[in-house]
Amino acid sequence: MRILTAENVRQLLPMREAIRATHDAMVAVARGEAILPHRVHMRIGDGGNSALVMPAATANPPRLASKFLSLLPGNRSKGRPFIHGVVVVFNARTGRPEGLVEGTTLTAIRTGAASGFATQLLARHNARVLGIIGSGVQARTQLEAVCSVRQIEEVRVFSRDRRHAQRFAREMVKRAGIADRIQVVDTAPEAVEGADIICTATPATKPVLGLGDICRGAHINAIGSFTPQMRELAPGLIRRAKVFVDSREAALKEAGELISCIRDGSLDQEDLIEIGEVAVKSIPGRENEDHITVFKSVGLAIQDLMAAELALRRAKKQGVGTVVEM
Repeated sequence: MRILTAENVRQLLPMREAIRATHDAMVAVARGEAILPHRVHMRIGDGGNSALVMPAATANPPRLASKFLSLLPGNRSKGRPFIHGVVVVFNARTGRPEGLVEGTTLTAIRTGAASGFATQLLARHNARVLGIIGSGVQARTQLEAVCSVRQIEEVRVFSRDRRHAQRFAREMVKRAGIADRIQVVDTAPEAVEGADIICTATPATKPVLGLGDICRGAHINAIGSFTPQMRELAPGLIRRAKVFVDSREAALKEAGELISCIRDGSLDQEDLIEIGEVAVKSIPGRENEDHITVFKSVGLAIQDLMAAELALRRAKKQGVGTVVEM
């Protein structure tokens, strides 16, 4: 078994490569080639602690992997990561485990890559202004991914912790290849005013953005909420937007803002378009310059599988990682 650390994953999964792996994952979903059991979401004691188990497979070619994540909100106040995780990749023909990949970094990269993939398909080609809500690990890869597929000239970021946002700006201005500085602003509406592309990466349980905050023609990547109780976008915004998801089935179980709109009758299940269907050109994406498009991602294990397999292939070729006998 080859073990890849967080640093190995960062080295082996440059964003453009990760976006291509996401393309393959979403096309597999659209073509019915991905085997995706519902994720197991376990509550662990008090304090909002939880764990996720996410398996995935494909039959042709045979692939098999599973991710295990722990999510402990209290870690933030202790200077520890909110999320820890690993991805185990198996040889689907023999059943032998072949790779153990650090999952926190992989998750951040593949989540960013999913937004990069959606942005590539849905954002206006002349998009230049990016607004980001949130300044954590996920926000970093969101910025990197969007800058990989659009020529971004201006970035604004809002976080409830201004010092955290300032640190984010200092770290990312060089890494993302942004010519000008990343501006830290005081409110979420300031961050998205006139923005062509918006990324929300927060654990919000109440909407952080409404329809009145968004300009015509904007594209939104909403990736923070992943339970029925969480919300980043207001119902009025969802109703006016053309909504794309990574998986219709997963979104109907986990995307809080979509579930609430379906329950009140303002949105139909049939309104949700799987992003992979746009990639295989069975369904159109953006149809005019004024549409507001939303990509609501809850994350799929097939994305982890494809990203982890790519990292392991590159690791084997480059001699990266630690090989152990089980």
